[in-house]
Parts: sequence; C-alpha cells; structure tokens
Amino acid sequence: MCNITKSQDYQTDIEQINQIPAVTKILEVICSTTGMGFAAVARVTKDRWIACAINDKINFGLGVGGELKVKTTLCQQVMDEQKEVAIDHVKKDPIYSDHHTPKMYGLQSYISIPIFLTNGDFFGTLCAIDPKPARVNNERTISMFKLFAELIALHVETLEHLRETQTKLVEEKTNAEIREQFIAILGHDLRNPVGAIFSAAQLMFRNSLDEKNLKLAKIIQDSTLRVRGLIDNMLDFARGRLGSGIVLNYDNDKDLEGTLHQIIIELRTVYPDREILADLNLNHQTKGDYKRIAQLFSNLLGNAISHGSKDSPIMVTAKSESDFFELCVINKGNKISPETEKHLFKPFSRGKVHLGQEGLGLGLYIASEIANAHKGQILVNSTDEETCFTFKYNQ
Repeated sequence: MCNITKSQDYQTDIEQINQIPAVTKILEVICSTTGMGFAAVARVTKDRWIACAINDKINFGLGVGGELKVKTTLCQQVMDEQKEVAIDHVKKDPIYSDHHTPKMYGLQSYISIPIFLTNGDFFGTLCAIDPKPARVNNERTISMFKLFAELIALHVETLEHLRETQTKLVEEKTNAEIREQFIAILGHDLRNPVGAIFSAAQLMFRNSLDEKNLKLAKIIQDSTLRVRGLIDNMLDFARGRLGSGIVLNYDNDKDLEGTLHQIIIELRTVYPDREILADLNLNHQTKGDYKRIAQLFSNLLGNAISHGSKDSPIMVTAKSESDFFELCVINKGNKISPETEKHLFKPFSRGKVHLGQEGLGLGLYIASEIANAHKGQILVNSTDEETCFTFKYNQ
C-alpha cells in the first residue's frame, strides 16, 4: 500500500480527464501492451501529484483523486526536465538502481511521459509502474505513450474551451433576460407619464397661444409622439423575447386604407418639411391586424424619413388582391451597404447613425416581427438612386 493523502483540489481536472471516453481504453492498452500492472493519468504541479484516472491490476492502492507527495515521485523530474523517464529494470539501471522512488514504492519498471497543452503549459504525466521488470525504454513504447499524451492533451483543451463557452453562454443568456425584463418594465412605467405630457400638449392647442408658446407646444407634441413610438417598440421587443411574441388581433374597427392614411397624416404633421406621396389601391378586403400593419408602416415610413434624402419626396404604394397584400415605402438617398443590409432587421442595429436619426434600433426589427406574425416578409431593394422596403404576405 502506498502512502497517499486525499484532496478536494483540482476537481475540475479530475472531472475533465474522466469525461474523455478514450482515457479508460488508453490505460487498458498501456497495461496490456507493456505487461505493467498500474497505469495512470496524473495532474502534476510543483506541489501536487493527483491521480485523475487509473487502471490498477496490482492493488497499488491509489484511487481516482488520490494524491502522492510529489517529491516522492519521478514525475517531478519529468516536469522539471520536460522529458520522459523510462526504466526497464530498476536493479540493473545505472541511474535509478539506488533512487528513492523505486525503493519507496517497490518498483522495478517505470515509465512517465509529460502531457503538454498546445500553449506549452505542463498539465501532468501519463505513467505506468510495476513491481516486475518490463520492456518500456524503447522507441516503440515511448512513441505510443507520447501519442496517447498528445491525444489526452487535445481532449483536455477541447473540454476546457467547451466549458468556457458554456459559461459565457449562460452569462449572456442571464444578461439578456435581465436586459429584456428591464426594457419591459421601463416601457410599461413610461407610458403613463408620457401620456400625461401628450394630453397636456393637446390641451395647450385648445387655448389661444402666441407664436413662441405654439412652437413650444408643437415641440412637446412631436417629442411625445416619438417617445410613444419608442415605448411601443420596447414593449413589443420585450414581449417577443420574453415568450409571448407579436400577437395579432383581426377585429379591426377601421378599414386598412383609412388606417394607413392616418399614419401618413400623423407623420406629415410631425415632419411638415418632408413630402410624402401616397398611391393606395386596396381593392380587396385584406385579412390582417390593421393596427399592427399601421405600426409596421409607421416604422418603415419613419425609417425612410430619417435616412432618405430630405430634398426628395417619399413614395408610398399599397395594393391588395384576392390572394395577397403589398405595401412599399420608397425613398431617395444613399445605397444601403451589403454589410448594413445583413443586420437591418436585428434588434439594436441601426447602421451608421447621423444627427437626427437617434433611436434604439428596434423599429425595423419590430416591423419584421409583425411581418412574420402575418406569415409574410419585408424585402429590401437598395440602389444608388433609391431604397424600397416592401412588406407583402399572402392571404
């Protein structure tokens, strides 16, 4: 029985080694090939020698997690010199015949190969021992041990990378949930005070105001409408991420054409210096959630106002047939780059933002989610002359 102590340290290293299916087979092959009775993968540092995996056919008495005093092992020499030690017959070996380690553990054959990670760090050793002589100090056996050591090192690094990735994923998921819950709570709590401000602005317009106060009331109204839009987008984003998604309501109290015209009127009021032209040909009844379609349209039209050329009109077309509905928003301006186009419909993605285009980057994302809820899509066609966003779905 060897002199061992138990330790709870390095538990991760022990678990990683035992997660490698090949280790058990490697240790069996080592024992059967060399004729030795004990083989192990050991985690070795300057202060510790810990058995991570073993194959014990000689009742050496060392279990997984068992620890030897590192100074009583030849593995310390392997670590310090960073090269293997292989002994066929201790009694006949000119170097190790009087060494304390074989005497202490009653060994006659011994082999230990260093396990190096790809970054050069020393992990431990792959070793085998036996109280009888064995032929291990030869190129064939040493090459086999080195190959097995490299395989173990590769698996250890793979498992470590996997563990780190999983940890980061858990952290990111937790952070995302907290962020989205915060957005939901923030959006909900902001609605009441913003509504109160908007109502106050509406009351101001009913009074006789001088030019200065009329401008102030207009600023308050416009800013409130913008904040309300941001709040709606935040709430929809949070609902979508937290499970309920975009819910459609097909009980519409207004016709779709009138609903779309209302959005155009609102944005013309907010942006009186921008020209918006409309050609709406809704000849067939459209099945859909008109309020959600209006929200999608408002986001697309707001995007065109923000990013389109201020000197050119924005063109809106809509048509419905018995089997489909299509809505297009076209603006003149710079072409959307291919890289920006890849991320247009991702949350918090806005591309290059200029003064006056500030926002959360949720408008197009919410629009795409509304399109998806209708089992439709939003297509983008951008050239050097103009950009067209087309929402379409089959009825």
